[in-house]
Formats: sequence, structure tokens, C-alpha cells
Amino acid sequence: MLPTPFRQAADAIKRASRITAFTGSGISVESGLPPFRGKDGIYSKYDSRYFDLAYFLTEPENCWILLKQIFFDHLSKAEPNYAHKALAELESRGIVQTVITQNIDNLHQKAGSKSVYEFHGNSQFLSCLDCAVKYPVEKIDLSHLPPYCPECQGLLKPDFVFFGEAIPQTVYERSYFEAQHSDLFLVIGTTGEVMPAAAIPSMAKRCGAVIVEINPEYSHFTPVITDIYIREKAGAGMKGLMTELGQSGKSKSKRSNK
Repeated sequence: MLPTPFRQAADAIKRASRITAFTGSGISVESGLPPFRGKDGIYSKYDSRYFDLAYFLTEPENCWILLKQIFFDHLSKAEPNYAHKALAELESRGIVQTVITQNIDNLHQKAGSKSVYEFHGNSQFLSCLDCAVKYPVEKIDLSHLPPYCPECQGLLKPDFVFFGEAIPQTVYERSYFEAQHSDLFLVIGTTGEVMPAAAIPSMAKRCGAVIVEINPEYSHFTPVITDIYIREKAGAGMKGLMTELGQSGKSKSKRSNK
């Protein structure tokens, strides 16, 4: 009998010495958050100009009304699901070293992951466009929009990446470092459409990494770089994988990566 994709993935993980998880909005769908793309995605329901930096600077009040509705009225109430928690457990056991996420929902950190590179920023903070001070979102009154900096009265912007805005340099560099040095990438819940983020797993593949993908449907990665494909939603995929890895959730010991 041929091994299942779960067994193949578990065997590859056991052989690997440095593992990076690369996640997209699909991992958070089971936490009640909509994906950005697809027929039910945010971009299919709202004009993309509201996520464009140039438009935000021109029409901050209009943008903030929508951004608050989408990201701050509901997103903060979301809780990590099994897939987030499983990655955090694998990190705590020394199996996964880093999570690179395209998500801005902070759910990996809520689940317990410590080494998280947020490629597109985080919705938990607001940045002043004048003095660059960052504030936890709960410290700012969003009942009056747009919000302004308590220090200098500059316009506050959500601390995630808008269209037309550069990826944070440190996160960019660290993500590409992991792509160059990891020998396995666990790709979960991403279509592989968004650049430059989508280039990271492709670089990992060119540098010799095994690509394990968990997605309910084929992504742009599947026919091109994926070595082991688990056709499941994030939660079911991670449950099957954790079972094959023998992770009961009870042991606290860490695996050596030597």
C-alpha cells in the first residue's frame, strides 16, 4: 500500500532539520475570517482602492470607515483554530522554527507561536504617518474617524501593508533568509497569487527545500513546486499531520535539530 500524503509529509518533516511554515488567509477561515481573494473574499466585496495607500492618504475618513468595519469591529474577536495551535505546538517542540504569514490577524501569536514574520504587517497596531510612533489599537479611540496621533496629531494608519506600500525591510530579509536555509516549507492556506510573498516558497524550492502543501484546492504552487500535497482545509490537514507525527499535545519535550 502506498503511503498517504499525511505519512509522506510526516516522514519528510522527521527528516528535516529546519522547517518554516508559510501561511495565508486560508488558515484563518476556520476562525471565522474571510479570505482576501476568491468569490467570497474581501477583494470581491469591496473596491480595492480602499486598500491603496494613495487613496488612503487622499480620503482617510472614507477609508477608515470601511477599514474599521472589516478589520477592527470583528477581526479582534477572532480566536486561533486548530491549525494555528498545531503550528505553535510544533514550534514549542523544536520541529517548526519559524512561521512566515501573509495574514494580519495576529492569530499565530494568540495561539502561542513566538517566531512569526508578518509579511504584510499586523492589524493590532496603528502607526503615525508623521512621527512613526506605533500604538496598540486598543489604546486609540476609533469612535472618531480618522484617528490622529496623540503625540503630534498626525494621521494614524493601520500597521499593515497597503497596495503601493513596501514590505517591511526586516521581515522581507528574514523571510528570504528562511527560504534560503530551510530544508522543508509547510505551505498552508494560500493561493500563491500575491507577490512578492508568493516568491518565498518558490525560492525555498530552488534552494532545495521540500514543499508540503495543505490546501482544499490547487494553488499556483501545486503544479509547479509542491512535492507533497494534502488536499484538505487547514484544520483537517494539520490534524492528520499531527496524528502521523505522534503529537498528542501532552509532551513538553523538544526535538533536537542537530
